[in-house]
Amino acid sequence: MSESLLTKKALALSIKKLMETIPLSKISIREITNTCGINRQTFYYHFKDKFDLVNWIYYTEAIENLDDCKSYAHWTDGMFKTLVYFMDNKSFYTNALNTPGQNAFDGYLFKKTYDLIMGVVNDISTSINASLGIKVSITDKNFIADFYTHAFVGITVQWIKNKMVESPKILVGKLNDVVEGSMLGALTRSSNYNNEK
Repeated sequence: MSESLLTKKALALSIKKLMETIPLSKISIREITNTCGINRQTFYYHFKDKFDLVNWIYYTEAIENLDDCKSYAHWTDGMFKTLVYFMDNKSFYTNALNTPGQNAFDGYLFKKTYDLIMGVVNDISTSINASLGIKVSITDKNFIADFYTHAFVGITVQWIKNKMVESPKILVGKLNDVVEGSMLGALTRSSNYNNEK
């Protein structure tokens, strides 16, 4: 592991530790660097501010759980791993969720979930085209992915706000029960609707 990555990880651990007891808005760069024994200049060499550091954590840690799961067969694995990761970092993500702004956690979660859902939508659309000869328009795919993303993010945010009481396995099972067949139906109906115009 490179020295740069080690430094970034040390800063990430530092801010996560601080966020266990202090709201992100009240954490200073000095507190972050003092907690891990790194000087302020080194911090600014790697990150422009604390929000940039938090954003780096989102993109380097949570992303690992979703990248290989963007298909219908594997999306539940990605969601399960992500929810377990959120539980393992409960204080950090609860705090992050309560921090509004340009690097807000819910915006990040929306983008990553949209990528996952669009992978599933594309997977199902390919299957519909191969088996039924039905093509789903890009506009319809985007609308359906957007709809399911809002639902998934809303459920996940509510789960975090409710202190993650329900197990990730049960929550993913419920999400799967809703998605099972409904996404296929939505994609098929949207293509039928467009053919009737």
